[in-house]
Amino acid sequence: MTSSFRESFHAIKLLIALIVVLTSVSYVHGQSLSDIQNLKVDNLSDAQIEQLLKRAESSGMSEQQLESMARERGMPATEVTKLRARINQIRNKGGLDSKAPSSQTFQNRQWIQEDFWGDDEIEKEIPLTEEEEKIFGYSLFRNSKLTFTPNLNIPTPKNYILGSGDQLLIDIYGASQFFYDLNINSEGMVFIENVGPINLAGLSVEAATSRLKNALGNIYSGLRGSSPNTFMQLRVGNIRSIQISMVGEVFTPGNYTLSSFASVFNALYAAGGIKQNGSFRNIRVYRNSKMVAEMDIYDFLVNGNQSANIRLEDNDVVLIPPIEKRVEISGPVRRPGLFEMKSDENLDNLITFAGGFESSAYTGVATVFRTTEKEFKVENIDRQNFVSFVPKEGDRFIFGELLERYENRVQASGALMRPGTFALEQGMGVKDLVKRAEGLRDDAFMNRASLYRTRPDFSLEIVSINISAILNGEEDDIVLQREDVLNIPSIYDLREEFYVIISGEVNKPGAFAFGENMKVADLVLRAGGFKESATSAQIEIARRVKDDVSGKLAEIFHIDIDRNLKITGDNADMVLTPFDHVIVRRSLGFQRERLVRVEGEVFFPGEYSIAHANERVSDLLKRSGGINQFAYPKGATLIRRNEFFASPSDNQIKSRNLTEVKQNLQRIERDTTEAEKILLSRIDQKITEKGGDLSNKSGGLLIDDFRRETIENLVNEDGEEVIKIKTQEMIGINLSEIMVNPGGPNDLIIQEGDVLSIPKQLQTVRMRGEVLFPTTSRYRENAGFKSYISRAGGFTDRSRKKRSYVVYANGDVRRTTNFLFFKIYPSIEPGSEIIVPAKPEREPMPIQGWLAIATSLATLGLLVNNILQ
Repeated sequence: MTSSFRESFHAIKLLIALIVVLTSVSYVHGQSLSDIQNLKVDNLSDAQIEQLLKRAESSGMSEQQLESMARERGMPATEVTKLRARINQIRNKGGLDSKAPSSQTFQNRQWIQEDFWGDDEIEKEIPLTEEEEKIFGYSLFRNSKLTFTPNLNIPTPKNYILGSGDQLLIDIYGASQFFYDLNINSEGMVFIENVGPINLAGLSVEAATSRLKNALGNIYSGLRGSSPNTFMQLRVGNIRSIQISMVGEVFTPGNYTLSSFASVFNALYAAGGIKQNGSFRNIRVYRNSKMVAEMDIYDFLVNGNQSANIRLEDNDVVLIPPIEKRVEISGPVRRPGLFEMKSDENLDNLITFAGGFESSAYTGVATVFRTTEKEFKVENIDRQNFVSFVPKEGDRFIFGELLERYENRVQASGALMRPGTFALEQGMGVKDLVKRAEGLRDDAFMNRASLYRTRPDFSLEIVSINISAILNGEEDDIVLQREDVLNIPSIYDLREEFYVIISGEVNKPGAFAFGENMKVADLVLRAGGFKESATSAQIEIARRVKDDVSGKLAEIFHIDIDRNLKITGDNADMVLTPFDHVIVRRSLGFQRERLVRVEGEVFFPGEYSIAHANERVSDLLKRSGGINQFAYPKGATLIRRNEFFASPSDNQIKSRNLTEVKQNLQRIERDTTEAEKILLSRIDQKITEKGGDLSNKSGGLLIDDFRRETIENLVNEDGEEVIKIKTQEMIGINLSEIMVNPGGPNDLIIQEGDVLSIPKQLQTVRMRGEVLFPTTSRYRENAGFKSYISRAGGFTDRSRKKRSYVVYANGDVRRTTNFLFFKIYPSIEPGSEIIVPAKPEREPMPIQGWLAIATSLATLGLLVNNILQ
């Protein structure tokens, strides 16, 4: 939330308070401020606005009261805007404190407040300590979302006691009509013209209505009699404020100005709540030095009853005494913590305050830790004594949990109709347990079952049983014990799961469940049929070899099957066995279309499909209509994908094309036909098909993968990439020579993805690198390398002249060569780019190195000197 928004909101709040204050002022500069609609802000001085704002902030009224008063009077929108601007102007001058508290009610709340609203929350609560969180009810008055603010939008209760400061609105209607707006003065009187003063302080609204009707009957005779024709209605407008005193164990004791509708809960909230050692069950309200109410907050927290939450009156005193008895309860109860207990309450009452037991609680006995005059002691209380046991100060009650064991559980698992957990009954045997599980499944292994039994020392015993003999009465039944587990395996649990595999050119290759009498055609059907690229001949079946020590690894069979799944040949009636692997080959000579592109100065640029495996650049150029009159053949280049280009697989291409078909069908601006709906459903299934092994392989050979990995290892040092790898490369070609000698050594064979790029006539030369002014110059015939370097300002001091090179328009590169003491620079052609590299950075020798050299030389000199002597 921005600071400007906070200031605007704060100004609006003060504006509402200002309206209340303005209504109580008689005249300022000749304006009747009680008539808000005619107020002129321009006629108010800065000092007057400051004074009125301070009075509003110290009035102690809640926001609801202020808003209720403001709704009854209206200020023009233009004046509201002016007043807000004046408030901001005065604050910017330093005349107002933007953080001024509105009353003690808001000063003493135990919250951290940032301006009026914080950046994240309206109020940030101070976190409770671990001990405070355990006290039942402690957070009630420290919750920013529960303020207990009285509702001022309801009709004034008939038993509301009027007092000084209340505004009375009297409507006379019927035969006579009039309206009175009266305020009860400090002496409890209202003054009515032609009637005189009337004492209303201390009367309820109902009694005041009767007294006013009797007094006004002297003026409006129609109010009296058995058949009146004039009627009176009394309403309370702006209610008064009252002052109460908060004493005892509250966070901020003192005097508080509250609404006359305020209750005990309002006062406790205003005082910051009850302290850790304060009583929640013995809150006393004193009026005229006499106790008029005693409140138990637990009645509200446990039963939702707040009948004792009485409305306070002026000069009431709320006393929160220290706590007398607090005990702790823990364990599997729904609300563990610290609870205040009265002298006549027992352990059963404490359990009620704690919300009762959880389902896992052991309620048979409670353990209490308590103090004596000298030391601690432990007592156990049986369940029947909960009602009679009276806790004392400092008691700590602990309840245990149920044991993690079952007194009558047996279990059955495996090949049963309904395996699960069952209740153990007297004399129950294995046969009875199988019957409870609704019998065996047809796949049950009948020769042997296992009964897992827990011994008294919790060790495990396994009892092997012949389940078939027991069920048929051929053997004696075994009597079950508590925690026995009967496991009857399935015949399929005792063998490897059978499957068959199909791979190659089918739509859904993979492993499939084996079935008896399964044939190749059945497996092809499960795999979604053949792909277009599949051959129906020479389908291979690889079968596992058993009990053969000759070195044979698999038996190989071949069958022929057409696209109607009709098998022919010697193995036409062959039945598959578990773990057979069926391989469907790709059709001989099947090729997917492969595209290349021609761009630039040809007559028919665009994409072309490669017609033959040995198609060359000259053939492609011929198909594109040849070069036009604007072409620059010397600048032609061939852009080719390398091993780092991620070519899409056949299956990815198929999925992409089917997706486009689906999108085009969906774009039709009419209702789709039945055939189109079926087609869309079929396409959705086909898009997700995996296809064969070759169909899932990206373009290129395995050698390309090894080459890519080798290059990646070479260009990386310590796992950090030092050379940026490109997925496409420029191949320099001599297009002029290719056109003169088609099929010659310069005429390359084109590959999928190649781009033949032929530029327009080039007329410039670029200079880059270590030259004084890198630039692009017009090509001049017969101008040499040094001439163009001169046009770029010459070499820099860091230039490495002998390593200079030229990149030609077709992608070829030529470097500077040396002959004896002469440098031979490359020739320059249109579109060339001259690159001058920089000398490598050399680190200067550190001073330690120079010292080492000097020491070595000095030592050598001494040795030579000794030898010569």
